[in-house]
Amino acid sequence: MKLSKFCAALAFTCAAAFTASAYAADAPKRLTGGGSNIMYIITPSHSNPFFKLEAEVAAATAKKLGYEVKMVSHDDSPVKQSELFETAISDKAAAIICDNAGADATVAAVKRAYDNNIPTVLFDREINEQGIAIAQIVANNYQGAKGVAEVFVEAMEEEGEYAELFGPDSDNNAQTRSTAFHEVIDQYPDLKLVSVQTANWDQSQGYQKTETILQSYPNLKGLISGNDNMAVGAAAAAKAAGKKLIIVGVDGSNDARDQILTGDMTATAMQPAALIAQMAVEQADQYLKTGSTGKPEKQLVDCEVITIDNAKNLNNFTLSK
Repeated sequence: MKLSKFCAALAFTCAAAFTASAYAADAPKRLTGGGSNIMYIITPSHSNPFFKLEAEVAAATAKKLGYEVKMVSHDDSPVKQSELFETAISDKAAAIICDNAGADATVAAVKRAYDNNIPTVLFDREINEQGIAIAQIVANNYQGAKGVAEVFVEAMEEEGEYAELFGPDSDNNAQTRSTAFHEVIDQYPDLKLVSVQTANWDQSQGYQKTETILQSYPNLKGLISGNDNMAVGAAAAAKAAGKKLIIVGVDGSNDARDQILTGDMTATAMQPAALIAQMAVEQADQYLKTGSTGKPEKQLVDCEVITIDNAKNLNNFTLSK
């Protein structure tokens, strides 16, 4: 073989080998678990009925599939969440199921689990990175919030002053829901947004912030809320002030259902918390057994709009037909 041909062949072989090596480096590795039969369920505080239910459903599903379960809460603290991930790694967890404490703050913790051969499934809240969790399963917050915004506009008769209660900045769901609300509401120039307050998904903060808003804006006609906890607090504040507000939320809690049935709230968007929690555990189990969930990493599950017409059929984030 001539030298030029030999060099060309060698260059091709080296390039092919480099490409294959680079591909192998980029391809996701198969995670087989830490070695124990423990499945960690990590969520925000169970004082919120949404998080309590999703944790209980996830735990029950995992036990049914034969896992030992450790159910813990990070209380929306990234520091505490990091410590819980370290504990799960030390316990050689089979998998971690997590409703996380921050889209950015959670990335490092999930990477540590990945580096220790432990698969993580994220549910309800996403993180701002792909390729390190084996699945991210969330309610279609955009679709649900748009649905209740349409109900809100109709109930407001397309005019009047309204306020907004916003969730934590660290939670992508807060911005997604607010954006969807305004894509609908901002089309109506006679609907005037007079105040936006952060109430951190909390009922007592929702009450306090609404109380303050009502003092500043006595002509307030409606309120949009990023979740039901804040909306229920807002409804209580309005009632205490002798006001009747048009209030919508997102979650689909039993508390919101009861407020809708009494006329103190107008609508909510039910996130299928039980279904999402069950899916998260089942996909973790399938991945451990087969090396694949059979699904794309990012998965959206549609919400159901709840009004006076179907509220009686809502129970524990499940709508019966």
